[in-house]
Amino acid sequence: MEFLKVSSKSSPASVAGAIAGMVKDGTPVNMQCVGAGAVNQAIKALAIARGFLIPTGIDISCAPTFSDISIGGENRTAIRIAVYVHRLAAPTAETSVE
Repeated sequence: MEFLKVSSKSSPASVAGAIAGMVKDGTPVNMQCVGAGAVNQAIKALAIARGFLIPTGIDISCAPTFSDISIGGENRTAIRIAVYVHRLAAPTAETSVE
């Protein structure tokens, strides 16, 4: 499984663009973050990406999980964030508010 690796120095707007592009291409989106700063940037990116996607009829949500990983021979705990895609129904005359 491929992961977008997000660090505390990642630009949320750049990560959001990558998320939106992958969603539009139908590519599964999974992120991996180590540390509170990285998680913060990833969540900001998700909020920005959601703003990009909703006008196109697509919404996203996410589910975080813990994962034990090894970085440079050292064991660390990462947070992996799976992104779920939801197609929004077009409004109909019955559901519109007048």
